[in-house]
Amino acid sequence: MRSVSLGLLSSIFFAVTFVVNQLMSLAGGSWIWSASLRYLYMFPLLLIIVWYRGTWSALIHEMKQAPLRWILWSTVGFGLFYIPLCIAAAYEPAWLVAASWQFTIIAGSLLSPLFPERQSGITDTARVRSRIPVRGLAMSAVIFAGILVVELGHARSVRPNALLMGILLIVIAAFAYPLGNRKMMELCNGRLGAIERVSGMTIASLPLWIGLSCVGIGTIGLPTSGQLEQTAVVALSSGIIATILFFHATDMTKGNVRELAAVEATQSGEVVFSLLLQMIFVSWRLPSNTSLAGLMLVIVGMVGHSIYGAKSGSS
Repeated sequence: MRSVSLGLLSSIFFAVTFVVNQLMSLAGGSWIWSASLRYLYMFPLLLIIVWYRGTWSALIHEMKQAPLRWILWSTVGFGLFYIPLCIAAAYEPAWLVAASWQFTIIAGSLLSPLFPERQSGITDTARVRSRIPVRGLAMSAVIFAGILVVELGHARSVRPNALLMGILLIVIAAFAYPLGNRKMMELCNGRLGAIERVSGMTIASLPLWIGLSCVGIGTIGLPTSGQLEQTAVVALSSGIIATILFFHATDMTKGNVRELAAVEATQSGEVVFSLLLQMIFVSWRLPSNTSLAGLMLVIVGMVGHSIYGAKSGSS
């Protein structure tokens, strides 16, 4: 299934975020600049892409129809997603943040009843309230068990308060990302492509990032040259390439809840890629055997989730 393949490819570029955020945290960089600079960099890059595609007027027209909803759900989907992840980098290593982040798969399934799904009838197309995909949740349970095992393996080396704070931050992000993404898919209703939707969400979330930057200047001062360079890498790899690939993959599901859950499940690939990148750029030390066993459970759950979604999408 092409949508699943694109989702897995996006996970490679998303993995860069976890590792670079950890590097910035280890170097003393503030989460304020790690978060805000990513989207401030993305803004002009996306404008150039949208202008080149000739879809700028269509994007602005769409945003004018419901500006407050654009601001709200863009702030949720980008702001409440990325700020907690940047803060979590100070509490947990990159591979652990990536592993815990897979809770978003479960969050995405639990959010399904909030969104109607198209069903074709004899005379027209009806929109009915989606149900939680129970069979898909069985695979999600495997992923969740893997996350618990991973956290258990890590718990011996950190303070309980730090562990709980890291988990709480990631859970917030895990619900915010699919909620904001799906709300924007619902609002756009197929009228915008993935690139335009990402661009619009970036524009609509600018008040948050500009305000956060002002707070940063007033409290911690300007970012270092190193953080400026590292956030540029994150903006291009994760903010542009990975986000567009992932949003395009979700668009390809055309509202099929099970296939959409399978695409979201591909993000478990971030665990493996984050671990490999961390070993190369941060430390060669492997996680404990307990954590490795948990990682394997996460991967097994991801594969099962994707297979289930592929079968559902083709039925």
